[in-house]
Amino acid sequence: MKNRLYFDTTLNEKAHMAYDAIMKEKKTIGYYALPEQDITPIMDYCQTIPAEIKTIAVIGIGGSSLGAKSVYEFLKPVEKLTRKLYFFESTDPINIKNLLDKIDLNSTHFLVISKSGTTVETFAIYKYILSKQNNPTSFTFITDSGSALEKYAKEIQANVLHLPNNVGGRFSVLSVVGLVPLALCGINIQSLLQGANSIKKSFFEEGYLQSILLKKALFYAENHAKYHINCLFAYSESLKYFCEWYVQLWGESLGKKQRHSAFHVGLTPIGLIGPKDQHSFLQLIMEGTRDKSVTFIQIEDFQDKIEIPNTSLPHLKSLDTLNGLYFSELINMQCNSVMEALQEEKNIPLDSISIPKIDAENIGSLIFYYELLTSLVGELIDVNTYDQPGVEAAKIILKEKLHK
Repeated sequence: MKNRLYFDTTLNEKAHMAYDAIMKEKKTIGYYALPEQDITPIMDYCQTIPAEIKTIAVIGIGGSSLGAKSVYEFLKPVEKLTRKLYFFESTDPINIKNLLDKIDLNSTHFLVISKSGTTVETFAIYKYILSKQNNPTSFTFITDSGSALEKYAKEIQANVLHLPNNVGGRFSVLSVVGLVPLALCGINIQSLLQGANSIKKSFFEEGYLQSILLKKALFYAENHAKYHINCLFAYSESLKYFCEWYVQLWGESLGKKQRHSAFHVGLTPIGLIGPKDQHSFLQLIMEGTRDKSVTFIQIEDFQDKIEIPNTSLPHLKSLDTLNGLYFSELINMQCNSVMEALQEEKNIPLDSISIPKIDAENIGSLIFYYELLTSLVGELIDVNTYDQPGVEAAKIILKEKLHK
């Protein structure tokens, strides 16, 4: 993975203090250790799921589903997966019925994921599915050790897997939350972790990415009042759900009241897919208020050689310039053209990330890169990156309404 910055930032004492803070919290915040975990227990568990199970369904919301979904949808078009994976993550009744129409309950294994064990949306959906499939062997529950959900699962004699200590939902994709459903579908989770570990080593062992991540985080923090919107512009449809995961990670981690003041801060995340969003959001970036930074993500090698036919169309001779061009070349030319156009504007901060190809190792790298970047920015803007009191407030109100 290559990352190029198109803005100038000089590392200063704040950046070094942020690095020291990350080194310190690495001892207690659980996600830092995930790239080097032993996946033997996960693979042993996967062997217990019968071969006649053709479909895996995750019942979970937010951090319980978005990470696994981003990896699955990234790899699904290019890998031969052994099972299909579906996500029940909304209380929209039409969505629930539509998903159930796509699966055979008797050949589906459900993963019910809730860190607290009491997530309202998750258990509304679970109760409905339970009314259709009342077989404990069809369910595995993933939750914190000692939660009410674990007690329930043991009572009905269903499988229980535990989240590792101190891993928040939005940072949990490289834990059992993401690795179990992905492994059950035939995705190489060891390669996923290898990609993440390459980023970890590069950052913590003074590799190429240490300076890049520190400079990028410092720029976002020092300019968060001016450039308070961060756009992730990914030039591949396969990254659509990665953008959704990034929006949760960035928004829920960084939109906070500062720890040492009464100020409310944050960087608003926006996920865009090129070239589609060139015909919508790009206009706002190009000529709208200068309050946005933009990160472009490109795939270097799509490993696909479909090309535009050598066809001339009456009255449309000017489009013959497309003839014989690979679509993979065209999409990257479109991305580069947008970057060049924005660079000419001078006051729109840009950077670009290029991924060699679509595989598990590269999406693992991208995930851990953004987790590290989020932690650094959170430290620099003085917020608690790992809580979500705003989300909890809404949950409390909902539970009060349900009790009434």
